[in-house]
Amino acid sequence: MSQTVASRLQDAGANRWKALVFISLAQLMVVLDSTIVNIALPSAQHALGISDANKQWVITAYALAFGGLLLFGGRIADLWGRKRTFVVGLTGFALASAIGGAAANEAMLLSSRAAQGLFGALLAPSALSLLAVTFTDAKERAKAFGIFGAIAGGGGAVGLLLGGVLTEYLNWRWTFFVNIPFAVIAALGAYFVIREPEGSRNRSSLDVPGVVLATLGLVSLVYGFTRAETAGWSATSTIGLFVAAAVLLLSFGLVESKVKAPLLPLRVVGDRNRGGTYLSLGLAIIGLFGVFLFLTYYLQVVQGYSAIKTGLAFLPMVTAFVVGSTQIGARLVTRLPARVLMAPGFAVAAVGMLLLTRLQVGSSYPGVILPGLVLLGLGMGTAFMPAMSLATQGVQPRDAGVASAMVNTSQQVGGAIGTALLNTIAASATTTYLAAHAAGAAGSASAQRLLQSQSLVHGYTHAIWWAVAIEAVAALIALTFVNAPRPGSTLVASSAGTGKDAKDGQDGQDTDDAVQLPAAMH
Repeated sequence: MSQTVASRLQDAGANRWKALVFISLAQLMVVLDSTIVNIALPSAQHALGISDANKQWVITAYALAFGGLLLFGGRIADLWGRKRTFVVGLTGFALASAIGGAAANEAMLLSSRAAQGLFGALLAPSALSLLAVTFTDAKERAKAFGIFGAIAGGGGAVGLLLGGVLTEYLNWRWTFFVNIPFAVIAALGAYFVIREPEGSRNRSSLDVPGVVLATLGLVSLVYGFTRAETAGWSATSTIGLFVAAAVLLLSFGLVESKVKAPLLPLRVVGDRNRGGTYLSLGLAIIGLFGVFLFLTYYLQVVQGYSAIKTGLAFLPMVTAFVVGSTQIGARLVTRLPARVLMAPGFAVAAVGMLLLTRLQVGSSYPGVILPGLVLLGLGMGTAFMPAMSLATQGVQPRDAGVASAMVNTSQQVGGAIGTALLNTIAASATTTYLAAHAAGAAGSASAQRLLQSQSLVHGYTHAIWWAVAIEAVAALIALTFVNAPRPGSTLVASSAGTGKDAKDGQDGQDTDDAVQLPAAMH
Protein backbone atom coordinates (compact mmCIF):
# COMPACT_ATOMS: atom_id res chain seq x y z
CA MET A 1 0.00 0.00 0.00
CA SER A 2 1.32 3.46 -0.87
CA GLN A 3 3.03 5.78 1.61
CA THR A 4 0.21 8.31 1.14
CA VAL A 5 -2.44 5.82 2.23
CA ALA A 6 -0.30 4.72 5.18
CA SER A 7 0.09 8.33 6.37
CA ARG A 8 -3.64 8.86 6.12
CA LEU A 9 -4.25 5.78 8.21
CA GLN A 10 -1.82 7.04 10.85
CA ASP A 11 -3.65 10.39 10.88
CA ALA A 12 -6.94 8.54 11.35
CA GLY A 13 -5.40 6.59 14.23
CA ALA A 14 -4.51 9.83 16.05
CA ASN A 15 -8.20 10.79 16.12
CA ARG A 16 -9.70 7.40 16.89
CA TRP A 17 -10.35 8.08 20.59
CA LYS A 18 -12.10 11.33 19.71
CA ALA A 19 -14.10 9.37 17.15
CA LEU A 20 -15.14 6.91 19.88
CA VAL A 21 -16.77 9.76 21.83
CA PHE A 22 -19.04 10.71 18.93
CA ILE A 23 -19.78 7.11 17.92
CA SER A 24 -20.73 6.31 21.52
CA LEU A 25 -22.89 9.44 21.78
CA ALA A 26 -24.85 8.37 18.70
CA GLN A 27 -25.25 4.84 20.07
CA LEU A 28 -26.50 6.25 23.38
CA MET A 29 -29.14 8.26 21.52
CA VAL A 30 -30.42 5.18 19.66
CA VAL A 31 -30.50 3.02 22.82
CA LEU A 32 -32.19 5.74 24.88
CA ASP A 33 -34.89 6.03 22.25
CA SER A 34 -35.80 2.37 22.68
CA THR A 35 -37.19 3.07 26.18
CA ILE A 36 -37.54 6.83 26.68
CA VAL A 37 -40.71 7.09 24.58
CA ASN A 38 -42.35 4.21 26.49
CA ILE A 39 -42.49 6.38 29.62
CA ALA A 40 -43.99 9.31 27.72
CA LEU A 41 -46.55 7.23 25.81
CA PRO A 42 -49.53 7.71 28.19
CA SER A 43 -49.07 11.51 28.10
CA ALA A 44 -48.67 11.56 24.32
CA GLN A 45 -51.73 9.35 23.91
CA HIS A 46 -53.84 11.71 25.99
CA ALA A 47 -52.53 14.88 24.32
CA LEU A 48 -53.08 13.69 20.75
CA GLY A 49 -56.25 11.64 21.34
CA ILE A 50 -54.69 8.33 20.29
CA SER A 51 -56.97 5.35 20.90
CA ASP A 52 -55.95 2.40 23.06
CA ALA A 53 -56.02 0.20 19.96
CA ASN A 54 -53.56 2.45 18.12
CA LYS A 55 -51.19 3.49 20.93
CA GLN A 56 -49.03 0.39 20.42
CA TRP A 57 -48.12 1.73 16.97
CA VAL A 58 -46.02 4.45 18.59
CA ILE A 59 -43.69 1.63 19.63
CA THR A 60 -44.41 -0.80 16.79
CA ALA A 61 -43.83 1.68 13.94
CA TYR A 62 -40.30 2.29 15.21
CA ALA A 63 -39.58 -1.40 15.86
CA LEU A 64 -40.75 -2.53 12.42
CA ALA A 65 -38.80 0.10 10.48
CA PHE A 66 -35.69 -0.35 12.62
CA GLY A 67 -35.70 -4.16 12.71
CA GLY A 68 -36.79 -4.62 9.11
CA LEU A 69 -34.21 -2.31 7.54
CA LEU A 70 -31.10 -3.12 9.60
CA LEU A 71 -29.49 -5.43 7.05
CA PHE A 72 -30.21 -2.90 4.31
CA GLY A 73 -28.70 -0.18 6.49
CA GLY A 74 -25.58 -2.24 7.07
CA ARG A 75 -25.15 -2.86 3.34
CA ILE A 76 -25.64 0.85 2.59
CA ALA A 77 -22.88 1.62 5.09
CA ASP A 78 -20.54 -0.75 3.24
CA LEU A 79 -21.56 0.75 -0.12
CA TRP A 80 -21.70 4.51 0.65
CA GLY A 81 -19.05 4.51 3.33
CA ARG A 82 -19.68 4.24 7.05
CA LYS A 83 -18.93 7.87 7.88
CA ARG A 84 -21.36 9.20 5.26
CA THR A 85 -24.08 6.74 6.33
CA PHE A 86 -23.46 7.61 9.98
CA VAL A 87 -23.90 11.36 9.36
CA VAL A 88 -26.98 10.82 7.15
CA GLY A 89 -28.49 8.58 9.82
CA LEU A 90 -27.86 11.15 12.55
CA THR A 91 -29.29 14.00 10.47
CA GLY A 92 -32.40 12.06 9.54
CA PHE A 93 -32.90 10.86 13.11
CA ALA A 94 -32.70 14.43 14.41
CA LEU A 95 -35.24 15.67 11.82
CA ALA A 96 -37.61 12.80 12.58
CA SER A 97 -37.29 13.52 16.32
CA ALA A 98 -38.09 17.20 15.73
CA ILE A 99 -41.23 16.22 13.79
CA GLY A 100 -42.24 13.78 16.53
CA GLY A 101 -41.79 16.40 19.24
CA ALA A 102 -43.87 18.90 17.26
CA ALA A 103 -46.53 16.35 16.29
CA ALA A 104 -50.02 17.87 16.15
CA ASN A 105 -51.87 14.61 15.53
CA GLU A 106 -51.58 10.83 15.59
CA ALA A 107 -50.50 10.45 11.95
CA MET A 108 -47.66 12.92 12.39
CA LEU A 109 -46.38 11.13 15.50
CA LEU A 110 -46.57 7.66 13.95
CA SER A 111 -44.85 8.72 10.72
CA SER A 112 -42.06 10.37 12.73
CA ARG A 113 -41.55 7.15 14.70
CA ALA A 114 -41.30 5.14 11.48
CA ALA A 115 -38.78 7.68 10.15
CA GLN A 116 -36.76 7.39 13.38
CA GLY A 117 -36.66 3.62 12.83
CA LEU A 118 -35.54 4.04 9.21
CA PHE A 119 -32.68 6.39 10.03
CA GLY A 120 -31.83 4.36 13.13
CA ALA A 121 -31.36 1.36 10.82
CA LEU A 122 -28.73 3.38 8.93
CA LEU A 123 -27.14 4.73 12.09
CA ALA A 124 -26.77 1.67 14.32
CA PRO A 125 -24.81 -0.65 11.99
CA SER A 126 -22.66 2.19 10.66
CA ALA A 127 -21.71 3.16 14.24
CA LEU A 128 -20.63 -0.36 15.19
CA SER A 129 -18.83 -0.96 11.88
CA LEU A 130 -16.96 2.35 12.25
CA LEU A 131 -15.77 1.08 15.59
CA ALA A 132 -14.76 -2.25 14.04
CA VAL A 133 -12.64 -0.71 11.25
CA THR A 134 -11.21 2.10 13.41
CA PHE A 135 -9.94 -0.02 16.32
CA THR A 136 -7.91 -2.95 15.01
CA ASP A 137 -5.24 -3.35 17.71
CA ALA A 138 -6.50 -5.98 20.17
CA LYS A 139 -5.93 -3.98 23.39
CA GLU A 140 -7.32 -0.72 22.04
CA ARG A 141 -10.25 -2.58 20.51
CA ALA A 142 -11.02 -4.13 23.91
CA LYS A 143 -11.19 -0.72 25.59
CA ALA A 144 -13.30 0.78 22.78
CA PHE A 145 -15.76 -2.10 22.68
CA GLY A 146 -15.94 -2.10 26.48
CA ILE A 147 -17.18 1.50 26.44
CA PHE A 148 -19.48 0.90 23.48
CA GLY A 149 -20.89 -2.30 25.02
CA ALA A 150 -21.61 -0.54 28.32
CA ILE A 151 -23.62 2.11 26.48
CA ALA A 152 -25.42 -0.44 24.29
CA GLY A 153 -26.47 -2.53 27.28
CA GLY A 154 -27.09 0.09 29.96
CA GLY A 155 -28.58 2.93 27.94
CA GLY A 156 -32.09 1.50 28.01
CA ALA A 157 -32.32 1.81 31.78
CA VAL A 158 -31.01 5.38 31.60
CA GLY A 159 -33.80 6.03 29.07
CA LEU A 160 -36.39 5.06 31.69
CA LEU A 161 -34.96 7.59 34.12
CA LEU A 162 -34.55 10.36 31.55
CA GLY A 163 -38.03 9.70 30.15
CA GLY A 164 -39.51 10.00 33.63
CA VAL A 165 -37.67 13.24 34.40
CA LEU A 166 -38.56 14.88 31.07
CA THR A 167 -42.20 13.79 31.18
CA GLU A 168 -42.73 14.85 34.79
CA TYR A 169 -40.86 18.16 34.79
CA LEU A 170 -41.29 19.29 31.17
CA ASN A 171 -43.65 17.29 28.92
CA TRP A 172 -43.71 14.24 26.67
CA ARG A 173 -42.50 16.21 23.62
CA TRP A 174 -39.05 16.58 25.18
CA THR A 175 -38.51 12.82 24.95
CA PHE A 176 -38.22 13.52 21.21
CA PHE A 177 -36.51 16.90 21.32
CA VAL A 178 -33.73 15.56 23.57
CA ASN A 179 -32.38 13.58 20.60
CA ILE A 180 -31.58 16.74 18.61
CA PRO A 181 -28.53 17.97 20.60
CA PHE A 182 -27.20 14.39 20.75
CA ALA A 183 -27.48 14.07 16.98
CA VAL A 184 -26.07 17.51 16.15
CA ILE A 185 -22.99 17.07 18.36
CA ALA A 186 -22.34 13.53 17.10
CA ALA A 187 -22.81 14.51 13.42
CA LEU A 188 -20.48 17.54 13.65
CA GLY A 189 -17.88 15.55 15.55
CA ALA A 190 -18.07 12.68 13.06
CA TYR A 191 -17.73 15.05 10.09
CA PHE A 192 -14.58 16.69 11.42
CA VAL A 193 -12.91 13.85 13.35
CA ILE A 194 -13.74 10.44 11.86
CA ARG A 195 -11.45 9.26 9.07
CA GLU A 196 -12.61 6.01 7.54
CA PRO A 197 -9.83 3.71 6.23
CA GLU A 198 -9.54 3.81 2.45
CA GLY A 199 -10.24 0.74 0.36
CA SER A 200 -12.78 -0.64 2.83
CA ARG A 201 -16.00 -0.08 0.89
CA ASN A 202 -17.94 -2.81 -0.86
CA ARG A 203 -18.79 -1.22 -4.20
CA SER A 204 -20.61 -4.27 -5.58
CA SER A 205 -24.06 -3.61 -7.01
CA LEU A 206 -26.93 -3.63 -4.52
CA ASP A 207 -28.74 -6.95 -4.13
CA VAL A 208 -32.29 -5.63 -4.65
CA PRO A 209 -34.11 -9.03 -4.35
CA GLY A 210 -32.16 -9.66 -1.14
CA VAL A 211 -33.13 -6.23 0.24
CA VAL A 212 -36.82 -6.84 -0.48
CA LEU A 213 -36.89 -10.38 0.91
CA ALA A 214 -34.85 -9.53 4.02
CA THR A 215 -36.85 -6.40 4.82
CA LEU A 216 -40.26 -8.05 4.35
CA GLY A 217 -39.11 -11.17 6.21
CA LEU A 218 -37.77 -9.29 9.22
CA VAL A 219 -40.81 -6.97 9.33
CA SER A 220 -43.11 -10.02 9.25
CA LEU A 221 -41.12 -11.70 12.02
CA VAL A 222 -41.02 -8.66 14.34
CA TYR A 223 -44.68 -7.81 13.67
CA GLY A 224 -45.63 -11.45 14.21
CA PHE A 225 -44.34 -11.29 17.78
CA THR A 226 -46.07 -7.94 18.27
CA ARG A 227 -49.37 -9.44 17.07
CA ALA A 228 -48.87 -12.49 19.27
CA GLU A 229 -48.71 -10.21 22.30
CA THR A 230 -51.99 -8.45 21.44
CA ALA A 231 -54.04 -10.95 19.41
CA GLY A 232 -52.69 -14.23 20.79
CA TRP A 233 -50.41 -16.93 19.41
CA SER A 234 -53.22 -18.90 17.78
CA ALA A 235 -54.73 -15.92 15.94
CA THR A 236 -54.86 -16.29 12.15
CA SER A 237 -52.99 -13.01 11.69
CA THR A 238 -50.17 -14.13 14.02
CA ILE A 239 -49.75 -17.51 12.35
CA GLY A 240 -49.94 -15.91 8.90
CA LEU A 241 -47.16 -13.46 9.77
CA PHE A 242 -44.89 -16.22 11.09
CA VAL A 243 -45.50 -18.36 7.99
CA ALA A 244 -44.78 -15.37 5.75
CA ALA A 245 -41.59 -14.60 7.72
CA ALA A 246 -40.39 -18.21 7.37
CA VAL A 247 -41.05 -18.31 3.61
CA LEU A 248 -39.46 -14.89 3.00
CA LEU A 249 -36.36 -15.52 5.10
CA LEU A 250 -35.81 -19.00 3.63
CA SER A 251 -36.15 -17.47 0.16
CA PHE A 252 -33.68 -14.78 1.23
CA GLY A 253 -31.15 -17.43 2.27
CA LEU A 254 -31.57 -19.21 -1.07
CA VAL A 255 -31.10 -15.99 -3.03
CA GLU A 256 -28.01 -15.04 -1.02
CA SER A 257 -26.38 -18.37 -1.87
CA LYS A 258 -26.87 -17.74 -5.60
CA VAL A 259 -26.26 -14.06 -6.32
CA LYS A 260 -22.79 -12.67 -7.07
CA ALA A 261 -22.95 -9.74 -4.62
CA PRO A 262 -25.33 -10.77 -1.79
CA LEU A 263 -26.85 -8.36 0.73
CA LEU A 264 -25.68 -10.71 3.49
CA PRO A 265 -22.65 -12.73 2.37
CA LEU A 266 -23.00 -16.20 3.86
CA ARG A 267 -19.34 -16.01 4.90
CA VAL A 268 -20.41 -13.49 7.55
CA VAL A 269 -22.93 -15.73 9.32
CA GLY A 270 -21.36 -19.05 8.30
CA ASP A 271 -18.37 -18.53 10.58
CA ARG A 272 -18.86 -20.64 13.71
CA ASN A 273 -17.78 -17.93 16.13
CA ARG A 274 -19.88 -15.14 14.64
CA GLY A 275 -22.91 -17.43 14.21
CA GLY A 276 -22.63 -18.58 17.82
CA THR A 277 -22.25 -14.99 18.98
CA TYR A 278 -25.33 -13.76 17.09
CA LEU A 279 -27.41 -16.66 18.46
CA SER A 280 -26.26 -16.41 22.08
CA LEU A 281 -26.60 -12.61 22.06
CA GLY A 282 -30.14 -12.81 20.67
CA LEU A 283 -31.17 -15.34 23.34
CA ALA A 284 -29.56 -13.27 26.09
CA ILE A 285 -31.53 -10.22 24.96
CA ILE A 286 -34.79 -12.22 25.15
CA GLY A 287 -34.17 -12.83 28.84
CA LEU A 288 -32.90 -9.32 29.54
CA PHE A 289 -35.86 -7.56 27.87
CA GLY A 290 -38.31 -9.81 29.68
CA VAL A 291 -36.85 -9.10 33.12
CA PHE A 292 -36.54 -5.41 32.29
CA LEU A 293 -40.23 -5.32 31.36
CA PHE A 294 -41.52 -7.20 34.40
CA LEU A 295 -39.42 -5.29 36.90
CA THR A 296 -40.75 -2.03 35.44
CA TYR A 297 -44.32 -3.34 35.82
CA TYR A 298 -43.60 -4.65 39.31
CA LEU A 299 -42.07 -1.43 40.61
CA GLN A 300 -44.73 0.86 39.13
CA VAL A 301 -47.91 -1.23 39.32
CA VAL A 302 -47.35 -3.35 42.43
CA GLN A 303 -44.97 -1.20 44.49
CA GLY A 304 -46.37 2.15 43.28
CA TYR A 305 -43.04 3.70 42.23
CA SER A 306 -43.10 6.86 40.11
CA ALA A 307 -41.43 6.84 36.70
CA ILE A 308 -38.42 8.70 38.10
CA LYS A 309 -38.08 6.39 41.10
CA THR A 310 -38.32 3.38 38.77
CA GLY A 311 -35.51 4.76 36.64
CA LEU A 312 -33.37 5.34 39.72
CA ALA A 313 -34.05 1.77 40.85
CA PHE A 314 -32.39 0.50 37.66
CA LEU A 315 -29.24 2.62 38.01
CA PRO A 316 -27.33 -0.01 40.06
CA MET A 317 -27.83 -2.42 37.15
CA VAL A 318 -26.45 0.20 34.74
CA THR A 319 -23.44 0.78 37.03
CA ALA A 320 -22.80 -2.96 37.28
CA PHE A 321 -23.13 -3.27 33.50
CA VAL A 322 -20.50 -0.55 32.99
CA VAL A 323 -18.17 -2.25 35.49
CA GLY A 324 -18.65 -5.64 33.83
CA SER A 325 -18.03 -4.24 30.35
CA THR A 326 -15.17 -1.82 30.97
CA GLN A 327 -13.40 -3.28 34.01
CA ILE A 328 -13.87 -7.03 33.57
CA GLY A 329 -14.64 -7.72 29.90
CA ALA A 330 -12.29 -5.12 28.43
CA ARG A 331 -9.42 -6.03 30.75
CA LEU A 332 -9.64 -9.80 30.26
CA VAL A 333 -10.69 -10.09 26.60
CA THR A 334 -7.06 -10.01 25.37
CA ARG A 335 -5.98 -12.55 27.98
CA LEU A 336 -8.78 -15.11 27.72
CA PRO A 337 -10.81 -16.66 24.87
CA ALA A 338 -14.16 -14.93 24.34
CA ARG A 339 -16.24 -17.90 25.49
CA VAL A 340 -14.48 -17.88 28.88
CA LEU A 341 -16.06 -14.45 29.41
CA MET A 342 -19.32 -14.87 27.51
CA ALA A 343 -20.52 -18.16 29.00
CA PRO A 344 -19.85 -17.27 32.67
CA GLY A 345 -21.21 -13.75 32.03
CA PHE A 346 -24.53 -15.09 30.77
CA ALA A 347 -24.54 -17.64 33.62
CA VAL A 348 -24.06 -14.89 36.25
CA ALA A 349 -26.90 -12.95 34.60
CA ALA A 350 -29.06 -16.09 34.88
CA VAL A 351 -28.26 -16.27 38.62
CA GLY A 352 -29.31 -12.62 38.95
CA MET A 353 -32.61 -13.45 37.25
CA LEU A 354 -32.97 -16.48 39.53
CA LEU A 355 -32.82 -14.19 42.58
CA LEU A 356 -35.63 -12.12 41.08
CA THR A 357 -37.94 -15.18 40.99
CA ARG A 358 -38.25 -14.63 44.79
CA LEU A 359 -40.30 -11.47 44.24
CA GLN A 360 -43.41 -11.11 46.38
CA VAL A 361 -45.93 -8.29 46.73
CA GLY A 362 -44.01 -6.55 49.50
CA SER A 363 -40.44 -7.55 48.61
CA SER A 364 -37.65 -5.32 49.87
CA TYR A 365 -35.68 -3.46 47.19
CA PRO A 366 -32.28 -3.81 48.93
CA GLY A 367 -32.93 -7.38 50.05
CA VAL A 368 -34.33 -8.94 46.85
CA ILE A 369 -34.29 -6.62 43.84
CA LEU A 370 -30.91 -4.93 44.23
CA PRO A 371 -28.78 -8.13 44.38
CA GLY A 372 -30.56 -9.52 41.34
CA LEU A 373 -30.06 -6.32 39.34
CA VAL A 374 -26.37 -6.06 40.25
CA LEU A 375 -25.63 -9.66 39.21
CA LEU A 376 -27.70 -9.21 36.04
CA GLY A 377 -25.80 -6.08 35.07
CA LEU A 378 -22.40 -7.48 35.98
CA GLY A 379 -22.94 -10.71 34.04
CA MET A 380 -24.41 -9.09 30.94
CA GLY A 381 -21.75 -6.38 30.87
CA THR A 382 -18.96 -8.96 31.08
CA ALA A 383 -20.50 -11.03 28.26
CA PHE A 384 -21.60 -8.17 25.99
CA MET A 385 -18.16 -6.67 25.51
CA PRO A 386 -16.43 -9.74 24.00
CA ALA A 387 -19.65 -10.71 22.15
CA MET A 388 -19.91 -7.38 20.32
CA SER A 389 -16.20 -7.42 19.51
CA LEU A 390 -16.23 -11.03 18.30
CA ALA A 391 -19.31 -10.42 16.13
CA THR A 392 -17.24 -8.15 13.87
CA GLN A 393 -13.87 -9.84 14.38
CA GLY A 394 -12.21 -11.41 11.36
CA VAL A 395 -14.59 -9.93 8.79
CA GLN A 396 -13.19 -8.04 5.84
CA PRO A 397 -13.63 -4.28 6.23
CA ARG A 398 -15.93 -4.37 3.19
CA ASP A 399 -18.32 -6.62 5.18
CA ALA A 400 -18.15 -4.70 8.48
CA GLY A 401 -21.50 -2.99 7.91
CA VAL A 402 -23.56 -6.14 7.38
CA ALA A 403 -21.72 -7.96 10.20
CA SER A 404 -22.60 -5.05 12.51
CA ALA A 405 -26.18 -5.08 11.22
CA MET A 406 -26.45 -8.75 12.22
CA VAL A 407 -25.52 -7.80 15.81
CA ASN A 408 -28.31 -5.20 15.86
CA THR A 409 -30.74 -7.58 14.14
CA SER A 410 -30.16 -10.32 16.72
CA GLN A 411 -30.76 -7.77 19.48
CA GLN A 412 -33.88 -6.32 17.84
CA VAL A 413 -35.45 -9.70 17.09
CA GLY A 414 -34.46 -10.94 20.55
CA GLY A 415 -36.13 -7.91 22.12
CA ALA A 416 -39.34 -8.49 20.12
CA ILE A 417 -39.41 -12.17 21.08
CA GLY A 418 -38.65 -11.41 24.73
CA THR A 419 -41.39 -8.82 25.04
CA ALA A 420 -44.06 -10.90 23.30
CA LEU A 421 -43.21 -14.41 24.48
CA LEU A 422 -42.54 -13.65 28.14
CA ASN A 423 -45.44 -11.18 28.39
CA THR A 424 -47.79 -13.87 27.08
CA ILE A 425 -46.41 -16.42 29.56
CA ALA A 426 -46.83 -13.93 32.41
CA ALA A 427 -50.40 -13.05 31.41
CA SER A 428 -51.39 -16.72 31.21
CA ALA A 429 -49.89 -17.49 34.63
CA THR A 430 -51.66 -14.45 36.13
CA THR A 431 -55.04 -15.57 34.74
CA THR A 432 -54.55 -19.11 36.05
CA TYR A 433 -53.58 -17.85 39.52
CA LEU A 434 -56.62 -15.55 39.67
CA ALA A 435 -58.98 -18.35 38.69
CA ALA A 436 -57.51 -20.70 41.32
CA HIS A 437 -57.68 -18.18 44.20
CA ALA A 438 -60.73 -16.07 43.36
CA ALA A 439 -63.00 -17.79 45.90
CA GLY A 440 -60.75 -16.87 48.82
CA ALA A 441 -60.95 -13.14 48.06
CA ALA A 442 -64.71 -12.87 47.51
CA GLY A 443 -66.54 -10.02 49.26
CA SER A 444 -63.55 -8.00 50.48
CA ALA A 445 -62.19 -5.10 48.43
CA SER A 446 -58.82 -5.17 50.17
CA ALA A 447 -58.55 -8.93 49.70
CA GLN A 448 -59.35 -8.54 46.01
CA ARG A 449 -56.70 -5.86 45.60
CA LEU A 450 -54.17 -8.08 47.34
CA LEU A 451 -55.15 -11.03 45.13
CA GLN A 452 -54.75 -8.87 42.05
CA SER A 453 -51.23 -7.89 43.11
CA GLN A 454 -50.34 -11.45 44.06
CA SER A 455 -51.54 -12.75 40.70
CA LEU A 456 -49.50 -10.15 38.84
CA VAL A 457 -46.34 -10.99 40.81
CA HIS A 458 -46.98 -14.71 40.25
CA GLY A 459 -47.16 -14.04 36.51
CA TYR A 460 -43.96 -11.98 36.56
CA THR A 461 -41.94 -14.56 38.50
CA HIS A 462 -43.28 -17.41 36.35
CA ALA A 463 -42.05 -15.61 33.23
CA ILE A 464 -38.71 -14.77 34.87
CA TRP A 465 -38.15 -18.51 35.42
CA TRP A 466 -38.40 -18.88 31.64
CA ALA A 467 -35.93 -16.01 31.25
CA VAL A 468 -33.51 -17.87 33.55
CA ALA A 469 -33.73 -20.95 31.32
CA ILE A 470 -33.23 -18.91 28.14
CA GLU A 471 -30.20 -17.17 29.63
CA ALA A 472 -28.75 -20.54 30.61
CA VAL A 473 -29.16 -21.74 27.01
CA ALA A 474 -27.34 -18.59 25.83
CA ALA A 475 -24.45 -19.47 28.16
CA LEU A 476 -24.39 -23.06 26.86
CA ILE A 477 -24.32 -21.91 23.21
CA ALA A 478 -21.50 -19.46 23.95
CA LEU A 479 -19.54 -22.26 25.63
CA THR A 480 -20.02 -24.84 22.86
CA PHE A 481 -20.23 -22.82 19.62
CA VAL A 482 -17.71 -20.06 20.26
CA ASN A 483 -14.15 -21.40 20.06
CA ALA A 484 -12.16 -18.33 19.01
CA PRO A 485 -8.72 -18.23 20.65
CA ARG A 486 -7.44 -15.37 22.76
CA PRO A 487 -7.01 -12.35 20.44
CA GLY A 488 -3.51 -11.49 21.71
CA SER A 489 -2.05 -8.82 19.48
CA THR A 490 -3.67 -10.09 16.28
CA LEU A 491 -5.18 -7.36 14.15
CA VAL A 492 -8.75 -8.44 13.85
CA ALA A 493 -9.81 -6.60 10.72
CA SER A 494 -7.74 -8.75 8.41
CA SER A 495 -9.59 -11.07 6.11
CA ALA A 496 -6.63 -13.36 6.43
CA GLY A 497 -7.84 -13.98 9.99
CA THR A 498 -10.27 -16.60 8.76
CA GLY A 499 -9.52 -18.78 5.82
CA LYS A 500 -13.12 -18.84 4.73
CA ASP A 501 -13.41 -15.07 4.67
CA ALA A 502 -10.22 -14.80 2.65
CA LYS A 503 -11.43 -17.42 0.23
CA ASP A 504 -14.76 -15.68 -0.27
CA GLY A 505 -13.12 -12.35 -0.92
CA GLN A 506 -13.19 -12.77 -4.66
CA ASP A 507 -16.75 -11.48 -5.03
CA GLY A 508 -16.47 -7.71 -5.41
CA GLN A 509 -13.98 -4.93 -5.20
CA ASP A 510 -11.43 -3.72 -2.68
CA THR A 511 -10.49 -7.20 -1.50
CA ASP A 512 -6.75 -6.68 -1.90
CA ASP A 513 -6.85 -3.42 0.00
CA ALA A 514 -8.96 -5.06 2.71
CA VAL A 515 -6.34 -7.76 3.20
CA GLN A 516 -3.42 -5.34 3.28
CA LEU A 517 -5.15 -2.70 5.37
CA PRO A 518 -4.17 -3.86 8.87
CA ALA A 519 -0.50 -4.17 7.95
CA ALA A 520 -0.40 -0.45 7.15
CA MET A 521 -1.79 0.44 10.56
CA HIS A 522 1.34 -0.57 12.49
